Amino acid sequence: MSDAEAQKRAAGEAAARLVEDGMVVGLGTGSTAAWFVRALAERKLDIIGVPTSAATAELAAGLGIRVAELGGTREIDLTVDGADEIGPGLSLIKGGGAALLREKLVWEASKRCVVIADAAKHVTTLGKFALPIEVVAFGHKTTSLRICDALVEFDIGMSPRLRVRDGQPVRTDGGNLIYDAACGRIAEPAALAFALKSITGVVDHGLFLDLAELALVGTADGVVTLEP
Repeated sequence: MSDAEAQKRAAGEAAARLVEDGMVVGLGTGSTAAWFVRALAERKLDIIGVPTSAATAELAAGLGIRVAELGGTREIDLTVDGADEIGPGLSLIKGGGAALLREKLVWEASKRCVVIADAAKHVTTLGKFALPIEVVAFGHKTTSLRICDALVEFDIGMSPRLRVRDGQPVRTDGGNLIYDAACGRIAEPAALAFALKSITGVVDHGLFLDLAELALVGTADGVVTLEP
């Protein structure tokens, strides 16, 4: 196991210890969140999991965790999920796994959100990881031009690129497409988030701001706790 994978596992296991019997728990998507789901299953608690993607739902159900759709339970007590970058104030970039919309819906329906990651994800400024932007498929090329115009207003000159895998556009669980914007540096995350969400055709973006109340980051010296 690589150092990064060991750090992800340690963070996931630390987060699993925050869960108590009877909780409704939001289950994130991605390699780090998968370690959390596995650790949670090992605890054999009486909980209900609300997955943020079809892949996570399949993993959780296969490990014996009861799963329910968002809105099918009472309020979510705790959501644990990974991130592609953790910046100042626990501002985040998410969406590398193309599940950002469902993740954000679950996060915003939760009483408490905890982000888990390996040490490399903790950065001083957001933007090195390309910002995922989820758009409806209809007219997506026109939407991408509007996104480009918005990025220019923030001195981001790189055009967003349609995410493609095996020669085909990547589709989210909701049937939408993902454009990735290589921002380099995001000096004004809140203003950029507002500008992108205002574009017709944009479903949502990977900037998760003022949502996480705690970060558990795996490092070479153990799991470090970060607060906003």
